[in-house]
Amino acid sequence: MKIFVIEDEKSLREDIVEYLSVNNYKCDVAASTQIAIQKLKDNIYDCALIDIGLPDGSGIEIIEYIKNHNPKMGVIMITAKNALEDKLESLKIGADDYLTKPFHLSELNARIYSLMRRRNFGGKNALSFDGLEIDTGEKKVIANGNILQLTKKEYDILVYLASNPTHLITKEALAENIWGDKADIATSFDFVYSQIKNLKKKLNEADLKNYIKVVYGLGYKFME
Repeated sequence: MKIFVIEDEKSLREDIVEYLSVNNYKCDVAASTQIAIQKLKDNIYDCALIDIGLPDGSGIEIIEYIKNHNPKMGVIMITAKNALEDKLESLKIGADDYLTKPFHLSELNARIYSLMRRRNFGGKNALSFDGLEIDTGEKKVIANGNILQLTKKEYDILVYLASNPTHLITKEALAENIWGDKADIATSFDFVYSQIKNLKKKLNEADLKNYIKVVYGLGYKFME
């Protein structure tokens, strides 16, 4: 899978490329709007990571170019913490997801994996595992033949973890993905622990005991 990293901050760009390369992604880079669009004319990428604030323009211009010329390409934008208008505008014109600086590289990896998995469902809108089926179209979970009654947050957590099987998801990444900007106001992650505890209990009661693994001090893994 080929990832296009468009970021003008040299140290962050290099950190992203190094991390993704270790995780078996092929990377290309650009530090400006002009160079990015030229490379997009000459190359095909699976996913682009686009910093909205670039020295010679806005990353929004690049998103517009991608959606006009290669709409199948995944787009994850990188924004400043207070750039709400940029986030809304980028999502409106076709970006798939966003990350707010600073972010964990493991979270970036999870977002890419999740995006590519969604795009590769082939319209089925379903995740199937041994004894567990998640219908993301009807937002229904079936455990060993029975509908599992979950709250909205429990369902969102299960889908996010199941979309990133065997990947370590930090509690910070989980909180931001499920609770969004509201996660920033929390003084602890008790709200994450509580939801995970309830979700694991319901899975255990349905004889699905080993799907969510707690990696103490780090986060969680969904085991296929």
